[in-house]
Amino acid sequence: MSENNLNIDQLSINTIRALSIDAVQKANSGHPGLPLGMAPIAYNLFYKSMKYNPRNPKWLNRDRFILSAGHGSALLYSVLHLSGFKVTIDDLKNFRQWNSTTPGHPEYGLTDGVETTTGPLGQGFANAVGMAIARDYLASLFNKDDIKIFDHGIWGICSDGELMEGISHEAASLAGHLKLEKLVFFYDDNKITIDGKTDITFTEDISKRFEAYGWQVLTILDVNDSEQVDRAVKLARAHFDRPTLIITKTHIGYGSPNKHDTPAAHGSPLGVEEVRLTKINLGVPEDKFFYVPDEVYQHFKGVAECGQEAEDIWNKNLELYKNKYPKDYALLEAVLNFDFEQNWMNHLPKFDNYAEKIATRIASEKALNAAAIDIPTLIGGAADLNASTMTNIKSSTSFSEINRKGKNIHFGIREHTMGSILNGMAVYGGIIPFGATFLIFSDYMRPTIRLAALMKQKVIYVFTHDSIGVGEDGPTHQPIEQIASLRAIPNLTVIRPADANETVEAWKYAINHKGGPVALILTRQKLDVIDQTKYAPATGLQRGAYVIKNSKSNPDLLLIATGSEVSLSIKAAEQLETEGKNVRVISFPSWEIFEQQDDNYKNAVFPKDVKARLSVEMAVSMGWQKYVGDYGKSMSVETFGASAPDTVLLEKFGFTVEKVIEVAKEILLNV
Repeated sequence: MSENNLNIDQLSINTIRALSIDAVQKANSGHPGLPLGMAPIAYNLFYKSMKYNPRNPKWLNRDRFILSAGHGSALLYSVLHLSGFKVTIDDLKNFRQWNSTTPGHPEYGLTDGVETTTGPLGQGFANAVGMAIARDYLASLFNKDDIKIFDHGIWGICSDGELMEGISHEAASLAGHLKLEKLVFFYDDNKITIDGKTDITFTEDISKRFEAYGWQVLTILDVNDSEQVDRAVKLARAHFDRPTLIITKTHIGYGSPNKHDTPAAHGSPLGVEEVRLTKINLGVPEDKFFYVPDEVYQHFKGVAECGQEAEDIWNKNLELYKNKYPKDYALLEAVLNFDFEQNWMNHLPKFDNYAEKIATRIASEKALNAAAIDIPTLIGGAADLNASTMTNIKSSTSFSEINRKGKNIHFGIREHTMGSILNGMAVYGGIIPFGATFLIFSDYMRPTIRLAALMKQKVIYVFTHDSIGVGEDGPTHQPIEQIASLRAIPNLTVIRPADANETVEAWKYAINHKGGPVALILTRQKLDVIDQTKYAPATGLQRGAYVIKNSKSNPDLLLIATGSEVSLSIKAAEQLETEGKNVRVISFPSWEIFEQQDDNYKNAVFPKDVKARLSVEMAVSMGWQKYVGDYGKSMSVETFGASAPDTVLLEKFGFTVEKVIEVAKEILLNV
């Protein structure tokens, strides 16, 4: 087959294929199989079906495309190049290289046209569910009968591996339950995994599974039959009132004479000779690399023009909206820019009854509910734990199939997909999403937390039941290593407030923070409300660490604590002072915030000449060495917990005033 014998559609598809395998071959790294198999779908979406403007990749009402099977990134970069995005031939040549905008897996914020970071299987699929929730919620706030501001589709490609991952089950189940609209995924059903054919592990009926979830299920028997592809897209649009899965029968490594339909096509370059033979099979020049025929460029030229026209029409409607609904327009601008009047902070609760004891999860509930009244896009929920995490927004209703205005999202017992949905809501824009569960179950969410941090997204996690203070539920529910594990994630800010007022400050920080997610670590057990007329105000949390109780003269000892252990440390310090010791107590709710402060402030809180230091935290001591120094010690928990009342556990694990004093004296003797 020669290039001249191909119609323009087929020539465009094969050009996408050729660009993709050239990129992988030049990098000597990557995944050629998916691009060769799924190029017809990418072509249909970007040339025929989706509404977007490559001249303005952030146009609000664009269709979103998510390559959930992110290992096939060469496919996405190739079609983005042809469609007019800022992805050049040189970018394709630099695929997977240092400082390129075409990394091995798509990265949000790095490449025009990439809507979210994908690659860990199933994450993009669940992100798309979050995007659909965000779109439908914002549409309920701003769309009018005569003008639709949010009115677009969400399209994606997923793989066999993703439909094996548990996160896809969780996400698909929730999406079907909610009947999320205008959400369509093409399932690359090529029957091949790295270890062989899929039937060695994967034999269920995908069609029946997704039908049971409430999805429309369609099938394309031959992805290379453009009429079948067109028909499937048309049917998906005809039933936009619920999500659609299009099972797409493909051949991994299509066109490759020796690696077609084999695992060898998945994750390694085809090889120079195989690339040549594949191009011959596809009818494109075998001796040209990164080659795009002029007629293909000309064919795609209209994409940008059509996209610009679509955006221009939308912009005219937006101008009409601005004039007809000025208050809604002003709110829309505020939402998209996270530019809320600071009055919301003035409405947050204050806790000044210092005889009271309040669990920080209860204080969090009050702060969240106050903020949610003033901030319309602060929305979220819990993994079936609203009653325990105290994250129900009382001024609103539940987001559901029949009520898209509800701010309370019931994620069900689906922590993993909850985290990924939050990421999708965040990257969509305009939403400040939060999700809640017990701190111990943050482990289920770790891959999604990591991706939120990698994308620097504005996501808030409410992790309650923060220590052995959980009590009788025992070691399965008592977090020990989780705080250290979370602190290890770059760009994630971890905050463990000491009392109710620090909890309010933590919410202030979380809502205002940009550049990454924030995890709030909260107690189930009641804590003292620290007397701010006697000790430093809780606003010190905004600097990560602060002197909450100073010594009468230069300190002999620094007592450093987080969360519930701050009050314990204050009591121990006061007892030590009666014995003539000068003790400074430092509340240290967030390492990450503190590390952003200048050296003068850091040294003022932690004087370098004070070597006697004791950290007190009911978790592993990992990381505390930096702050206690060579002469200090850490009171910590280095084993799993136990099942008993919390008061018994605190005594048995040594978190008592007496034990703090004992260890402090040992340090002072040895410095």
